[in-house]
Amino acid sequence: MALIPIYWWNKEVHNFRISQNKFSKQPWAQGVVLLACVAVAMLLANLPFTKHIYHAVLETQLFAGIKSPDGAVDWTFPRGMTVEKFINDILMVIFFFTVGLEIKREVVCGELSSFKKAILPVIAAFGGVAVPAVIYTVVNHGTLAASGWGIPTATDIAFAVGILSILGDRVPVSLKVFLTALAIADDLIAILVVAFFYGGSINLGLLGVALLVILFVFLMKRLGEKRMAFYLVPAICVWFLFYYSGIHATMSGVVMAMLIPMEARYNKAKFHRRSRILLNGLAESEALAPNEDFPNGPQRHYLRRLSGLSRKSIPPSYRLEHLLNPWVNFLIMPIFALANAGVEITDPSYFNVFSYDASMGGVGMGIFLGLLLGKPLGITLASWIAIKCHAGEMPAKANWAMLFAVACLGGIGFTMSIFVDTLSFAGPDIDPAVTAHLRDAGKIAVLVGSLCAGILGSLLITLVHKAQAKKA
Repeated sequence: MALIPIYWWNKEVHNFRISQNKFSKQPWAQGVVLLACVAVAMLLANLPFTKHIYHAVLETQLFAGIKSPDGAVDWTFPRGMTVEKFINDILMVIFFFTVGLEIKREVVCGELSSFKKAILPVIAAFGGVAVPAVIYTVVNHGTLAASGWGIPTATDIAFAVGILSILGDRVPVSLKVFLTALAIADDLIAILVVAFFYGGSINLGLLGVALLVILFVFLMKRLGEKRMAFYLVPAICVWFLFYYSGIHATMSGVVMAMLIPMEARYNKAKFHRRSRILLNGLAESEALAPNEDFPNGPQRHYLRRLSGLSRKSIPPSYRLEHLLNPWVNFLIMPIFALANAGVEITDPSYFNVFSYDASMGGVGMGIFLGLLLGKPLGITLASWIAIKCHAGEMPAKANWAMLFAVACLGGIGFTMSIFVDTLSFAGPDIDPAVTAHLRDAGKIAVLVGSLCAGILGSLLITLVHKAQAKKA
């Protein structure tokens, strides 16, 4: 009888794991987890009995130091590292690394791999970046909020694709591919924006050393090195050099992603030849001991060899992307949301996205209008110009009404927009309290603008689909 509770417990754990796996494989799952983390972060930052603990944890110093005999810290590494900076400057490196791997895959063999495939979503992505930036700049020109123009330029691929999956066959497959490719191109543009406009003062000496390390890795890749262990130490070195040189540390993840080989150690012919030898050996070992349990000692040897052969026949870039995606989607991004979406509402005007101050500008207005209006207008206008100039083609089974409706989902900024917000508004001439106020107002505007863009896009897609169904 004592075994019954154990059996029941194991069965429940097994069923939970199956349900967990099914949930994690849904395209909308990451969006649900991130929304939950945003809600938790807002509660932690505003409840009287948790807000002090929440901020204290984020501001906790993390460093390794060497102390002198009198107890003073003479040397620390990393410099100025807190829990919040650890998340934004170290954990987010892994996020940017996976984004870099995705961009590289799409450029090499995906939706951006040919001029014909790439031209329309790339042009649309540039339009979707330029128009929100212009709207924000017009609203905030000459104010302390002017430097936040990059915040409304990004599209969150997880939320956008997640909503498209929920809408199902109401959206043509060609437009789902269009929005996915656009979001990938948008990520690349956002990475460039962060690299060129949101870094610190550049230490050219350290940057030069970083470039030498990158050149060494590039030459190693060209010589055919495909073992991942040989890329790990240079990756850490590049992060270290970027962190102290003034280039934002997350850019090291993108750079290293572009250097990871997309060629496997074993090609198709070598895989087939070696696998036949190993399978023959496996069959012979089974014939020699037909009555033994499978796998016996020799059989385990051949199975291990087959497993290693299969792994080495998959390019390192694909293996890393497959390995890291679950960790990024369901650990790193939720942690990022918990750390960065928790805005303490000390000023009710945060939720009034149309408030404007002569000196501080209207950061909420610029972001909200940029995401809700600038993104769809920029994407649609750029697509219209490209198609009219015969530089691109309208996606199959799509029309302008549906393309505009899908473009509205491009206004879901969230992850990258919040990340850019954390880098904006700082400067030697700006009071840290003003910087914090602008960043908090910007985060609220990103959340409100992204929510409205998602609702508007979903509503327009449903209405356009119904209108098309009536005509049919």
